[in-house]
Amino acid sequence: MTEQEQEQEEIWNPKTELGRKVAQGQISSIEQALNSRKKIMEPEIIDSLTDLDEEVILIGGTPGKGGGKRRTVSKRTARMHKSGARYNSKAMTVLGNRRNVIGLGMGESDDTRAAIDDANRKAKLNLIQVSKGCGSWECGCGTDHTVPLEVTGKSGSVTVTLKPAPKGTGLAASDEVKKILELAGIEDIWVQARGKTRTRENLIRATFNALKKINEYKRGDIQ
Repeated sequence: MTEQEQEQEEIWNPKTELGRKVAQGQISSIEQALNSRKKIMEPEIIDSLTDLDEEVILIGGTPGKGGGKRRTVSKRTARMHKSGARYNSKAMTVLGNRRNVIGLGMGESDDTRAAIDDANRKAKLNLIQVSKGCGSWECGCGTDHTVPLEVTGKSGSVTVTLKPAPKGTGLAASDEVKKILELAGIEDIWVQARGKTRTRENLIRATFNALKKINEYKRGDIQ
């Protein structure tokens, strides 16, 4: 394949109305795309509008030395076939701009790197805009440093409650939950998790669902 053919292959040809508007410059920011009320069906839309940071959630585990469990980036399973064992890897990633946009994705492949790439692609198609504010009665600084109100999200047996915290509190949450909060641009928060929180997939999904729930409230209802 010649260099010219490679360049032509790499050129994005939008297949959706939203994609065409982005390619033509009618939509120039990720916020405009998310507020357009049109579902994002092409990951190239996100690549054209913004750069997102990536965090991989440690959902897998292997036996550690002396007992216990060592966390890994992928969950590996095996199926027995006539030809032998076939392995499969699952990975969960969070993408965000560290201001007000995050996405969560779960990928699957026979290779860990390919599973992470698949998770990133799905996260780009699952972006949400996170509303922030100063919802703590102890603060009242008026800046967007925490969540504007208390919200609860659920996934499986895990329930996560996000509570506004005064400025300077920091992220009072587990290490994996901190990853999604930092990428959402939240600086101060109290997090309460109940249920089988060792299942990190449900823990992260419940946190994501709680952040998503903020958007169900009108801005006038929050203030």
